[in-house]
Amino acid sequence: MQTFIKIHPKDKVAVALQPMCAHSVVTVDGDRIVLTDEIMQGHKFALCDMEEGEQVIKYGAPIGIAKERIAKGSWVHTHNMRTGLGDLLTYTYEPCGTEGVESRGFGATGPAASFQGFRRPDGKAGVRNEVWIIPTVGCVNSVAAAIEKRARDSIGEMGSVEAVAAFSHPYGCSQMGEDQENTRRILADLVRHPNAGGVLVLGLGCENSNVEVLKEYIGPYDSARVKFLVCQEVEEEVEAGVRLVRELVQYAGGFVRTKIPCSELIVGMKCGGSDGLSGITANPAVGVFSDLLIEAGGTTILTEVPEMFGAETLLMNRCENRELFEKTVTMINGFKEYFIRHDQTVYENPSPGNKMGGISTLEDKSLGCTQKSGSAPVRGVLAYGETAEGKGLHLLSAPGNDLVAATALAAAGAQIVLFTTGRGTPFASPVPTVKIASNDSLYRHKKNWIDFNCGEMVQGKPLEVLGGELFRYVLEAASGRKVKAEEAGFHDMAIFKQGVTL
Repeated sequence: MQTFIKIHPKDKVAVALQPMCAHSVVTVDGDRIVLTDEIMQGHKFALCDMEEGEQVIKYGAPIGIAKERIAKGSWVHTHNMRTGLGDLLTYTYEPCGTEGVESRGFGATGPAASFQGFRRPDGKAGVRNEVWIIPTVGCVNSVAAAIEKRARDSIGEMGSVEAVAAFSHPYGCSQMGEDQENTRRILADLVRHPNAGGVLVLGLGCENSNVEVLKEYIGPYDSARVKFLVCQEVEEEVEAGVRLVRELVQYAGGFVRTKIPCSELIVGMKCGGSDGLSGITANPAVGVFSDLLIEAGGTTILTEVPEMFGAETLLMNRCENRELFEKTVTMINGFKEYFIRHDQTVYENPSPGNKMGGISTLEDKSLGCTQKSGSAPVRGVLAYGETAEGKGLHLLSAPGNDLVAATALAAAGAQIVLFTTGRGTPFASPVPTVKIASNDSLYRHKKNWIDFNCGEMVQGKPLEVLGGELFRYVLEAASGRKVKAEEAGFHDMAIFKQGVTL
């Protein structure tokens, strides 16, 4: 069994795949190295002596600067290295010449190139057939929850409807400017989402983002699929809501699963609670999945911009043209300016859990995070609340917060979200959220959270094989296989807040 990995030929550190004892001897590229410290799984050890101020190289790129002299064989972490990143940068477009995704050999034809989904009247495809209750304002969250519970208890046969779910949030009023626009855009995106066979939009009546305002953002809609209820205008809002949900269930229950090509699948990619193995196992496996789906004509979306800092040039140089490069620069520097406006350190990352798992700096985290993008060229850059229209790999402007970013992916059109993790989390999003473990220990310990285990790579399973298995698992999930968060009955959403609350 392999006990460590040197990821790139230029690397000055290797990563322990298993706990390694002090004084043990390893051979790397013919060089005998005696470990001077105990090295925990996911943590790094030095392959050579590094002087104070010298760059520490991992993934073939700098992940930080040595704070002191680091001896060969010693543990490399936050105690002896720091970030080498600054704030706003000027970027140069240096396209890498990628004309298309390298074929992974899976092919765009054959039995794995389709899924069983729901074809909607507007032509879109959903992977779930649910009835959603979407409040326009946080004041009616409890009413939405009561309608959901009463509907579940009182509605019997629901046909092909798989769930009735209310999505609470604290916004929709007392907001100004971009925050108010973000709330309206995200809510409208969810109303239009094809995973919802029917939608009840639940308003209070006096809020800023009231039903009539939100209708302008929703645009044309099918009155059989989308119902509206203003609580201040009815005597008993829960009873009225249940009646409307019953109508929506009857309508949505008529949809049946049918064969849909993978070219219509949109999958969001996100990580959280990462560890030192995330960039070696789970994230690269998602990268293989992304390449396979794009090869089949589908779409993937990568987000959490603050965790692109330090690896952003790799994405910029994969942009298909200069216009996309400029959009990516604006996205990256725009997020840095957001931090600076609030007098916050741009590189206040990684988290305590990340550090415990072996990630030392934001560069270390970002270079691992961006492995999820695979090798495809960037063919779209989306603003927060914008939906993906084209095919291929897209970048989406959203923060690193798990719930906010996963909701943004759903709002951008993702029917499924892939979430890699080294620490584990039970959260859900508006769409099926597949939890992918970076290590065996997490998979064994939290089987009620984790759907797919990439820790098998440490046991010797090849990356391409694991990526192909993940591809097939996602098609099963798209065809109706419930993920663990769905089995638990979890449905979550969160909206990005940047400014003042009145």
